[in-house]
Amino acid sequence: MKDGIYLIKKWQIGTPDPAAADILSRQGGLSVLAAKALASRGIDTIEKAADFFGQNDDEQYSDPFLIRDMDKACDAVSEAVENGTLICIYGDYDCDGITSTAMLYGYLNAMGAEADYYIPDRSEGYGMNLEALKHILDSGTELIITVDNGISAVEEAKYIAERGAQLVITDHHQPPQELPVCEACVDPHRADDNSPFKELCGAGVVLKLLCALEEDEDFVLEQYADLAAVGTVADVMPLIGENRFIVRRGLENIHSSQNQGLDKLIRSAGIEPVRVDSTSIAFSIAPRINAVGRIARADRAVELLLTESPEQAGLISEELALCNSQRTAEETRIMEEAAQQIEQRPELLRERVLVVSGEGWKHGVIGLVCAKLLNKYGKPVLVISVENGEARGSARGIDGFSIYKLLEGCSRVLTKFGGHPKAGGFSLRPEDVETFRQMVYAYCRECYPKMPEYSVSADMEITGDCLTVEQVTELMKLEPCGEGNRKPVFLLRNCTVQSKRALKEGKFTSMELRTGGAVLKAISFAMPFAKCFADIGSSVDVLATVELNEFRGNTSAELRIIEMRPAGFREDRFFAALRTYEEISRGEGCDKRLAPRVIPDRPALMSVYDLIRAHGGSMSAEEMCVYGGGDLNYCMLRIALDAFSEAGMAQVSADGGSVTLIPVNTKTDLMATGVISRLRQSLTA
Repeated sequence: MKDGIYLIKKWQIGTPDPAAADILSRQGGLSVLAAKALASRGIDTIEKAADFFGQNDDEQYSDPFLIRDMDKACDAVSEAVENGTLICIYGDYDCDGITSTAMLYGYLNAMGAEADYYIPDRSEGYGMNLEALKHILDSGTELIITVDNGISAVEEAKYIAERGAQLVITDHHQPPQELPVCEACVDPHRADDNSPFKELCGAGVVLKLLCALEEDEDFVLEQYADLAAVGTVADVMPLIGENRFIVRRGLENIHSSQNQGLDKLIRSAGIEPVRVDSTSIAFSIAPRINAVGRIARADRAVELLLTESPEQAGLISEELALCNSQRTAEETRIMEEAAQQIEQRPELLRERVLVVSGEGWKHGVIGLVCAKLLNKYGKPVLVISVENGEARGSARGIDGFSIYKLLEGCSRVLTKFGGHPKAGGFSLRPEDVETFRQMVYAYCRECYPKMPEYSVSADMEITGDCLTVEQVTELMKLEPCGEGNRKPVFLLRNCTVQSKRALKEGKFTSMELRTGGAVLKAISFAMPFAKCFADIGSSVDVLATVELNEFRGNTSAELRIIEMRPAGFREDRFFAALRTYEEISRGEGCDKRLAPRVIPDRPALMSVYDLIRAHGGSMSAEEMCVYGGGDLNYCMLRIALDAFSEAGMAQVSADGGSVTLIPVNTKTDLMATGVISRLRQSLTA
């Protein structure tokens, strides 16, 4: 559970086709639970299941020469190696670009090529730039190979040609209408590309190039699948098809600790290499690699992945850990300043999209801040940093809302923008920040009068007796899990809380839940013990993944709680009331027929006062609504809190995350406060 305006997310619960699940179970040899999990995701035939599990060996990892221009790329690279031509790999500062660079440089170096690499600083921006190219070409480079970039570098390609050098592009981003002129342009997303799998990351494309150059797939996979797996997971590529194959092979390599730098990096994160999975790559390993490009220069991460010295690997991994700590501190600072902005300007939070901006916010970190603010407040977020006379922003969205269309609709004041439905980046003049903010509000008002709710999905509803050790073991066959193939999530209704206790000094919560005749241990790493308001004996609904826990020789199923709420909670009522409150706060009003459910009367105000007195300082407004008891809807509760705040009887943060009572010695007519008077006037006139 998160502090902030959105404690509650909308639950989207899947319903697997029983007939399809039965076929997968009986003919595919899967457990009932695994079969239902696959069926809920549309993997509803034996053929689709075989593809998912990589049982069709001939199609598991396709021929790299099926990718357009792969033959031309091999010819150009092979000729350069043979002739001793100076080659420069032009990479990128994120984890995908870093792993791609290390893979290609490591291979070329092993082949005896004259090779170097260039990783641009984040301040240079994404992709090739002319100033860097001039330096590279002045040094005698005759062949430039891009990794994880280049598909849009039309002007840069012309410059390289004018200088008499060659260019090979390897990329995975969407190409523009006009492709750069070069020796080879290897990108599965080209309109004229007929390769079977399009979802490779930059490192995945490089892995294909190495397989094509070497003509020994097993050798290449043995040497480089670990780095390709890290790049794939870090770039949040869907773990389906060939990506599943790459990540599985890569994890096998990681478990045997073949790369010194990667091994030291993993151990510095407190993880044994043999226990690394896609989750630990995503949340522990990739952030360390990304951090150096956000805080310092990414070249150091490439050095780490290339070194064969355990001593040097240890030193550099410590540097990356330090950068990661600095990145975390910068995130915290920006989050605190953003919270201060919201507190000073509560109207920011009432809009359909949250837009915050600040001076000196490190651009390399604002994307991460975006994601955190989205998770905290449950609505699309744009974060803008003003540095060195330039404003640069990052955006994150939710299902049903397109960030790219938003930026496109407000592009009049943007100097540069790009992205996709869930995320984007943009630049603008500092003096246009407030104008842009108002344009965002106007666009959303017109195009999204009713915003989609922030949601979390589950595969299906089950009962606890389904979670036997055998059934859960079968679920492990779905690994590696990640984007496009998340861990199975289950809804368990009407679970009785039999016990609860604090873990890690109250940071986490451990519970025992009785469900469907079974008693299961459940742990929440997102819910501090102080925020676990479910009493022993109460009934709750939970969304959870499931793990196997081994203790003293005994193995049992264990829940990992994602979300928890009182059994029977009316989420439709909650979101409707939340939407109404925000509409009223924006001055948009609401249907007059809702007046009895919006305007608190004196008994309702007394109920809210009792809630504050009983739970103030420990519960947010959302938690009071959900766990505090009573029949107040969220909108009426917030209106009452606003009245108490206006009267000086309570201190309420802008996001409703903190509510405390202020003792007063005089009587106050709360019905006469401005917030209630204005509502009564507008809704009962």
